[in-house]
Amino acid sequence: QVQLVESGGGLVQAGGSLRLSCAVSGTIIRVNSMAWYRQVPGKQRELVAAITTGGTTNYVDSVKGRFTISRDNAKNTVYLQMNSLKPEDTAVYYCNSRIGLYSWGQGTQVTVSS
Repeated sequence: QVQLVESGGGLVQAGGSLRLSCAVSGTIIRVNSMAWYRQVPGKQRELVAAITTGGTTNYVDSVKGRFTISRDNAKNTVYLQMNSLKPEDTAVYYCNSRIGLYSWGQGTQVTVSS
């Protein structure tokens, strides 16, 4: 069973930065487009950023220019560098394949104070 373990969240002031990591069991990231999602209580999970096996990235408009998704296939890890954070970025962040193939991990809480 594939396991996804997110880490790196925390409390940060607006304008600050965080780097999230997602450790993925096995080698699935080598054959899957991967993505970061976020969810706020009472709202649907939102896809934030995605990266293909070839390294092509795309982002939801609200994070373009501030977030960067990357992958390290040798470490089976996906990253999300988040800069210029805003209070509206506050959410639980999850990683999964681009189409959410696998069981969701516990996520990592990101809280941005104003």
